[in-house]
Amino acid sequence: QVQLVESGGGLVQPGGSLRLSCAASGVTLDYYAIGWFRQVPGMEREGVSCSIDSDPITYHAASVKGRFTISRDNAKNTVYLQMNSLKPEDTAVYYCATGRSCTIIRDISAANYWGQGTQVTVSS
Repeated sequence: QVQLVESGGGLVQPGGSLRLSCAASGVTLDYYAIGWFRQVPGMEREGVSCSIDSDPITYHAASVKGRFTISRDNAKNTVYLQMNSLKPEDTAVYYCATGRSCTIIRDISAANYWGQGTQVTVSS
């Protein structure tokens, strides 16, 4: 049974940092693209960042480029999202998901396994 579990969300002040984790079981992340997504109530889920082992380039949405960094620890079967210089508009539920390629951040229907999400709130 495949399971992705996000953690690390919380309340942070503008300009602060958080590191999200996505721990996988039942699947080996080495073979998959891993994407981070976020969703605000009433809005569509959007792709934020993506990483795949076969490509050293990581992908980030324009809104987070230079502030967010995706990384993975295959030994721990875990993917991370380091979020710096957080802004109130980054407030959302953040999800991780697997897919065959990083096209998932543009086409979320191509993602296959999803975590349950973790809330990130950026507020003073």
